[in-house]
Amino acid sequence: MGSSVITSLSLSFKQVPPTAVPAFLDCVLSSIGVSPSSLFDSLIKELPFHTEEKKFDSDDCNHIASLVAGLCHLLKSSVFGNEDNHNALQLFVWRVFIPLMKMVRAYDLDMLNKIIQSFFDVVVETSALGILRVSLVPFLLRSVGVSMGMLQHEESDFIRWGELLLGGSLDINDKDENYVGSLSESFPIPLSCHLLNLILNAAFQSRQEAPEAEDFAAGLLWDLCNTTERLLSQSVEHRSCAVSFLLPAIFKPLSSLKISLQGNVYILSRNGFKKRIWECCKKLFSVGSIERRDAYSVLSLCLSSDGALSYVSEKDPVEFDFRSDQEFWEEIKKGLVFDESLVRKQSLHILKSVLSISEVSKTSSEKKPEGNSVHRALTKKEMWAEKEAKSLGVGELYGSVESALTSQQQQWQAFVLLYEMLDEYGTHLVEAVWSNQIDLLIKSSFRYEETPDEETEIFNWLEVLWNRGFRHDNPLVRCTVMESFMGIEWRRYKTCTQSMSQTFVLGPFIEALNDSVHHKDFGLKRIYTSRTIEGAAQYVCAYTSCLNPRNRIGFLINLASLAKKQSFGRAGFMALVQCIVSTAYVVGGYGNKEMEHLENGFSGTPLEPSSEHLSQDEMSHILDVLKFVAESSRQHFNHKYRTRVCQKVLETAVSVVNPCEVPLGTLLQFVSAIPREFTDHNGSLRKTMLEWLQGCNRNTSDSLCTDGTRLVASLHEYLKEFVSDHVEGFDDEDLEAWESQTKRWARVFFLTVNDEEHLADIITFVQNSGVSFFQEKNHLERAPAKLLIFILSMLLELQNMQDGVSELSSSVKSKSCGIVEENGKQIVGSASVINEKFAAVLLSILKQLVSFADSSCSIFWSHTTVENGVLSGSIIGKLGGPSQRRLSVPTTTAVLEAVTSVKIIGLISSYCGQVTSGVTELKLALAFFWKFVQHTLSSQNCNSEAEAEIYLAAFEALAAVLNAFVSLCSARAFNLLENDNTLLDMVNGEYWLQASVPAFLHNVNHLLTAGLLARSRRAVLLSWKWLCVESLLSVMNVLDVRRIPGDRTSFFSDDTVKSIFYDIVESLENAGEGSALPMLKSVRLALGILASGKSSLDGFSGVDTQTMWQLVKSCWILHISCKKRRVAPIAALLSSVLHSSLFSNKDMHVAEDGDRPLKWFVEKVLEEGQKSPRTIRLAALHLTGLWLMYPRTIKYYIKELKLLTLYGSVAFDEDFEAELSDNSDARTEVSLLAKNPDPELTEVFINTELYARVSVAGLFQKLADLANMAEPACQNEDYQDAIVAGKLFLLELLDAAVHDKDLAKELYKKYSAIHRRKIRAWQMICIMSRFVSNDIVGQVMDSVHICLYRNNLPAVRQYLETFAINIYLKFPPLVKEQLVPILQNYDTKAQQALSSYVFIAANVILHAEKMAQQTNLRELLPPIIPLLTSHHHSLRGFTQLLVHRVLFRLFPPLESTSSQTILLEKLSFENLKSYLDKNPDCSRLRSSMEGYLDAYDPTTSATPAGVFVNRVEESEFECVPTCLMDNVISFLNDVREDLRASMAKDIVTIKNEGFKIEEEPNRRLMTSTSDEERLSEPSSLDFQKKITLAKHEKQDASSTSVLQNGETYKRLFEMEKEDELVSQLLRSRSMEVERLKSGRQSLILVASLVDRIPNLAGLARTCEIFKASGLVVGDASIIHDKQFQLISVTAEKWVPIVEVPVNSLKLFLEKKKREGFSILGLEQTANSVSLDKYQFPKKTVLVLGREKEGIPVDIIHVLDACVEIPQLGVVRSLNVHVSGAIALWEYTRQQRIQ
Repeated sequence: MGSSVITSLSLSFKQVPPTAVPAFLDCVLSSIGVSPSSLFDSLIKELPFHTEEKKFDSDDCNHIASLVAGLCHLLKSSVFGNEDNHNALQLFVWRVFIPLMKMVRAYDLDMLNKIIQSFFDVVVETSALGILRVSLVPFLLRSVGVSMGMLQHEESDFIRWGELLLGGSLDINDKDENYVGSLSESFPIPLSCHLLNLILNAAFQSRQEAPEAEDFAAGLLWDLCNTTERLLSQSVEHRSCAVSFLLPAIFKPLSSLKISLQGNVYILSRNGFKKRIWECCKKLFSVGSIERRDAYSVLSLCLSSDGALSYVSEKDPVEFDFRSDQEFWEEIKKGLVFDESLVRKQSLHILKSVLSISEVSKTSSEKKPEGNSVHRALTKKEMWAEKEAKSLGVGELYGSVESALTSQQQQWQAFVLLYEMLDEYGTHLVEAVWSNQIDLLIKSSFRYEETPDEETEIFNWLEVLWNRGFRHDNPLVRCTVMESFMGIEWRRYKTCTQSMSQTFVLGPFIEALNDSVHHKDFGLKRIYTSRTIEGAAQYVCAYTSCLNPRNRIGFLINLASLAKKQSFGRAGFMALVQCIVSTAYVVGGYGNKEMEHLENGFSGTPLEPSSEHLSQDEMSHILDVLKFVAESSRQHFNHKYRTRVCQKVLETAVSVVNPCEVPLGTLLQFVSAIPREFTDHNGSLRKTMLEWLQGCNRNTSDSLCTDGTRLVASLHEYLKEFVSDHVEGFDDEDLEAWESQTKRWARVFFLTVNDEEHLADIITFVQNSGVSFFQEKNHLERAPAKLLIFILSMLLELQNMQDGVSELSSSVKSKSCGIVEENGKQIVGSASVINEKFAAVLLSILKQLVSFADSSCSIFWSHTTVENGVLSGSIIGKLGGPSQRRLSVPTTTAVLEAVTSVKIIGLISSYCGQVTSGVTELKLALAFFWKFVQHTLSSQNCNSEAEAEIYLAAFEALAAVLNAFVSLCSARAFNLLENDNTLLDMVNGEYWLQASVPAFLHNVNHLLTAGLLARSRRAVLLSWKWLCVESLLSVMNVLDVRRIPGDRTSFFSDDTVKSIFYDIVESLENAGEGSALPMLKSVRLALGILASGKSSLDGFSGVDTQTMWQLVKSCWILHISCKKRRVAPIAALLSSVLHSSLFSNKDMHVAEDGDRPLKWFVEKVLEEGQKSPRTIRLAALHLTGLWLMYPRTIKYYIKELKLLTLYGSVAFDEDFEAELSDNSDARTEVSLLAKNPDPELTEVFINTELYARVSVAGLFQKLADLANMAEPACQNEDYQDAIVAGKLFLLELLDAAVHDKDLAKELYKKYSAIHRRKIRAWQMICIMSRFVSNDIVGQVMDSVHICLYRNNLPAVRQYLETFAINIYLKFPPLVKEQLVPILQNYDTKAQQALSSYVFIAANVILHAEKMAQQTNLRELLPPIIPLLTSHHHSLRGFTQLLVHRVLFRLFPPLESTSSQTILLEKLSFENLKSYLDKNPDCSRLRSSMEGYLDAYDPTTSATPAGVFVNRVEESEFECVPTCLMDNVISFLNDVREDLRASMAKDIVTIKNEGFKIEEEPNRRLMTSTSDEERLSEPSSLDFQKKITLAKHEKQDASSTSVLQNGETYKRLFEMEKEDELVSQLLRSRSMEVERLKSGRQSLILVASLVDRIPNLAGLARTCEIFKASGLVVGDASIIHDKQFQLISVTAEKWVPIVEVPVNSLKLFLEKKKREGFSILGLEQTANSVSLDKYQFPKKTVLVLGREKEGIPVDIIHVLDACVEIPQLGVVRSLNVHVSGAIALWEYTRQQRIQ
């Protein structure tokens, strides 16, 4: 055939659509007389198909589709022979089909499907599957293999592609193999799998028609099964192809097939293949989330194929069921709690498939006989839950909580329902039904406890529900689930408790406890527990009780280990600790005890512990974890919180750990983790710790006599090993580690020792070891370093114990309880014995120790070269910090020996000087000290860094010596210093103290400037310098206080002190943070010494104003450079700079040219205090004390006093309390601040925002007391200063109250910042009322009246009223001058002010003195009485209360006499009194006040105690009590709200009755000619006619009808004419309204539950667009809102809007239901119908839910049906406006169709 004909024919296909191609070709064939085979060969040779990808346009697609349709038609219509047919189809496959598949791919799916459909039609009609067997199928299998990276070769471990089909051959129709290979390499795998799917389906469909197709289908199925198994182990794309194409094709025909291969017979069965697939899925589960998702997809296909029809009906020879494999159920559980929602949905689908649960809501409902049921009273929430459960359509299964789940299927249905609720339904459904359903599931466990053979696996799945509930996105759901969980009696439901896994308890449950939403009551009133924590402890206790003894121990260890593995918040950490101790109770045998009894101690006999005791390793591990828990509590600074944590930790250890059975090192570390203050003599945990260590709490037979002894013996052995361990060299880090070790040992030892015999052993060891070691040092090469460290730690522990005993002794003296006093005395006596014995042994070795120290210290003053110049590289590389000496190891060892020995001698001297008086031994120590000081302070030249380092170490030892001098001067050993003449020794003609200071400063400064020390080591030297300076000044201060006979200047001069002072001032600015505290202490000591014997520093030469400027600025720079605001440095800063001796000097505060140093410093401190609460509180403490000492300075600080009064910041500083508790320096420095004016009152507020103004209030209260106590004869300067200061401050506050921008503001919110500032100001003004005198009273009251007439909240007004009452009581003449005219001015409109004046007047009457009371009564009561009739309800009720109070207090009851003898005035007051007393409304009002007036005392209310003690723990709002006016207004509002609610209910009912969508047609207006009928208009006009007659028209009741009066009748007739016109107008308007209504749809949209204005406006606009009959809203006033009008664009003018409040919505819906409307709700429920599947009735009321919660349960029960909008995305909620619009359109669409 000619090429032109073929080309023309090919171009013709562009114009012919594919459907017309067969007819077109038939015409061509008949016209040109060519056979179909010839035309086919000609066309296929001319078609230029290539393998390149190309994107086709629409014309190309139509052209290709027409060409393929034409070729396929030719193949169908050709009469080929078998061979020709084979070749033709082969040619089509290789030249057309495969290239087109590659070219088209996914660019045009329609064209792709058309090509595939055309091709397979040819294959089926021509029975050409055999051709595919040798061409397309091997090609596709090869493409799949290539995509997996597998080539077909003999060595491959993969199957030979198509071996069952081809026998190893691939017929490519003489095509180039490279061409075929290039096609298969880039052929898309999804298309390959899709084609294989179609081929397999075609083969099984053709099986009956072509017998050879069965072998082909079986072989292909075998290959596809193997291919699928391989694909599942490949990438995501490969698994997707297997799931989407191959598995559906395989499962459909697969049942049981026999396949022959190379003489072997193989069986391919459905179950066998599923088993292989399950193995692949198990591998996928362990890889990742994506693989897990694919595995669930595979399982879904496997399970869904069980019900599919099979082409082969033989019985499956392989027995396999997923449900028989426990791992299958575990993977489903994991999927149900997976984070990814899609995985959870897949898992749920699989579970429902396995359980044969389709739709829970379809379960039939069967009524239960009521004869045997026992009903109980349900709460409102439970009734809602029951109704909601019934509405879900699952029958009695989810009905009453009294019913039980009687079958396994019912239990699974309940489980699925609850699970779906968490993921699918609204929050309100979960809240309503959760507890109900869980209760039913749990109660079913009772039946299984009685019949344990029944299946109980459903209870193993409950933890899935808890897991999902605990991790729900909505916090309300999480709270609901947790409350439900905690409300279960776990001890009662043992089956459920046992079913929980440890993984759940240790994972999701503990994580849920760390959620702060469950602990809203945690920390309230400083109680660090919550209901959730208590419930968790009970659950864990019940759970642990269900475990066997061995598992209990493992559970306890795993639970405690969570503290190290996870991070916890404060409440979560406490919950974990409580769970640990609850588990320990059970493990230790205390499980059946009540929790309260356990927390109070172990007084009762515990239950027998578990038979298997914990091993030593397990107890060690538990103690290690508990140590970590106790240490972790330190990050929570709150003292009470830490106390509770440590208490629980110790209770855990007591319950399960025997201290004698664990390694001693572990025990020591654990005890050291418990803060010392808890186990000291006055500590809250000391008793428990002692009983545990001494074995008193264990009930073994001989524990009391052996456990304590065993532990002491272990301690003794531990000490021997420690001391005897020989070390040749050590450094500071080694010493630090040893010191920590020995400190722990000493603490445990003194807690354990309860027998003198135990004490004697250690004392003997110390004495013998000390003597032997120090004597052997001269001829044995071993240093007694560890013994020195042990003695050092022992001394520190003894000193701590002595301090604790001293505090206990002082507290015992302050308490009067006999038992406490007796116990305290016993402890003090026991401690005294210990101290005396240890003092004796220490003194016994002091001689040898002094000799050893003297020998060791020779390294300090030896002039021989210690190091040979250059240091080694390892030492030079050290930075040289505090513990990194730049010395060689031998030299470091020698230096540390010397320093440690000096420190020990100093500590022994200090300790023994306080405990005993060993004169001889202490003289040796003093001689050694003197010698050491002389040598150290003598001038030494350092020529190398090593010598400088040694000299630095000498200063370190010197600090210890000087500190010992301070202790000896303060102790009773001071006489020893005097008798020994140590202080009288002369150095170069001067006493040693006078001579040592300049030498010390010179040597240190020279060493600092010599440049020999590294920078970091110079910082260390500076630290030791200031410690030495502090000690020197302390010695001087003690000597000055003791007043040694003779002139003190003979020991030291003022010049010496000044030289130290100036040196400190010059160094302050550049000092480090570590040196701040000793330097500030030194400043305070120096100023104190200089001021000794003088009242001020006015006359001191050198300490002038300029020097003080330098001091305050340097101190301030030092303060702000410190990164952390520690309590000790802040207190030291205040006490040093604001020294009492400086504060009295006027020149330090103000001058003519401006502020002076102290004023500047105070301003800076208070400014910084606005950001640092502890700074301003400490400043308030110190400043108020100084102002009380020097009242004349107050006038310089009025501005600062005002700032302190109005201050408010963080209410609680937890770190502040922790520092005071843990840091002795902080306690000491705070105690050295100036004494607070009222310590008893302010102590309660020390750590609150109130402390500053409470301190100021206490100051002025004391100043007022001072002014009032002073007699005229003895009125001194302080009296005058106090009066002046009080007046100035009062006038300043009143001026601010009147003119200040904030304090004078009238419009402010309750609890706002302005509200708080007003309260603070008037609280202080009340307290200042005692300073009002005749000269300022007029000015004061003018300001008060201005403020009373302003709008102020009642909380503020009560302080104004109290202040005014006190002024009027103090100045009675003002009552007549000011108060009476104000009350008589009845024209005033200031009702608030009038109420205040009534209260003031009543209390002036009640609290005045006897003489003035009657006068006040006569002047004030008459103008008050008329206010009883005020139209203001609050003023009226307020006046009733006060008048009743006055009458009953001051008017005695009348005697029984005749009424003629009683004056009218008296009789009127008596009747008024009786009315106010007996009237029920007045009585209710008085009873609601709860005795407020009885407790009110204006004098007490104006004192600091009266103002600040009325604290309400729940609110803590500025200490403000609820005032009388607030109570009255609250009472009246409650009464008014009740009345309004009743009226509103009636009004709404009337409105609802009048709301008609369709008026009754042809309503007739009934008229009558009679006059009476004319006056009664029909009610349909919806208004009421009222006729109000004038006074002259009213007739007596007994006369004839008013209509009989002619004049009146005439007027009425004229009125009726007018009414007829009005009626006609109304009727015409009604007709127009009806016309408009007739075009509206019969749909009412109810949006009463919607709150947001934009949503309501949008719904109004939507209703108007779709012509809804009306929109129902909760408040019709919103249509006037600007935002509503902006969005609705006048829609509210055209759509009827009806107001139906939420509380009347149910009545409205029921009424509409009676009118024939269908009530629908737009909500997701178990029974909701998809919107596109629901047929709307014509008369419909559609209810919309709230924005978040949806439709409430009680409204759902009124609905006829619920519809929901189908949702495909992840977010499962729409905006309520959008939802309403969609539903309105669907209703409109359906009505338009009809």
